[in-house]
Amino acid sequence: MRLGYNTNGFAHHRLDDALCILAELGYRSIAVTLDFHALNPYDPETSRQLPLIRDRLRELDLAVVIETGARFLLDPWRKHQPTLLTRDAAERDRRRDFLARAITIARELQAGAVSFWSGTPLDAEPESVLWDRLTDLCQSLADDAAAQNIRLAFEPEPGMFIDTLAKFRQLANRVNHPAFGLTLDIGHLHCTGEVPIAEHIREWQHCLWNVHIEDMRHGVHEHLFFGEGEIDFRPVLRTLQQEYAGGVHVELSRHGHNAVETARRAIEFLTK
Repeated sequence: MRLGYNTNGFAHHRLDDALCILAELGYRSIAVTLDFHALNPYDPETSRQLPLIRDRLRELDLAVVIETGARFLLDPWRKHQPTLLTRDAAERDRRRDFLARAITIARELQAGAVSFWSGTPLDAEPESVLWDRLTDLCQSLADDAAAQNIRLAFEPEPGMFIDTLAKFRQLANRVNHPAFGLTLDIGHLHCTGEVPIAEHIREWQHCLWNVHIEDMRHGVHEHLFFGEGEIDFRPVLRTLQQEYAGGVHVELSRHGHNAVETARRAIEFLTK
């Protein structure tokens, strides 16, 4: 495994500065959350920045995955909207277009995966309709990704339509595409009671393309610094070392006001 950090925890830094700081602290992988300040897919300047960022990643020996969880990039009024489940087709297309742009950015950066999630439906619709809608769009995006030699890593997220590994299994069986895999969030597993965590790492290692890590309490979806929640990280990290070669990315987006010190303390904790 390669210890990494999600740039949503460095939201007050320029992306290039964040990469340099994290590499100097000892991180070897970066999860870049596309946002207004970090490779915004709708900013014409991004195409010029991509070769520079790609060169910087190589210079710093940083692996990279692309994250698509920006809160207000698509809608300044509503967090994480629209989604792949939104009733209005034009709004769904906005999310699909964003993910397609993320795939292209991933190709340019030679990223290991593009990570995304289902979102939460705002309208009361039959569950069968939501399943079909999500499946069709995931299959279409997987085709796009495969054509560009990129993998999709889907993240079950507490509170969203696909919130557990049990539901992800159903989705993965429906999508049934070699470019469609998993983002596993260690804190989410503890939050939803999917334990022991190490067993899930072993079960899904064949399509595990991205990992998030933070502390959490059972039943409370709040990303906490290590030691402030309830997770025993020793068996988790031991299993990741044995079963997984990709990035294990610290996800502490609400700690950006103290980003450098938080990142320093996080890698000290994880390497102990």
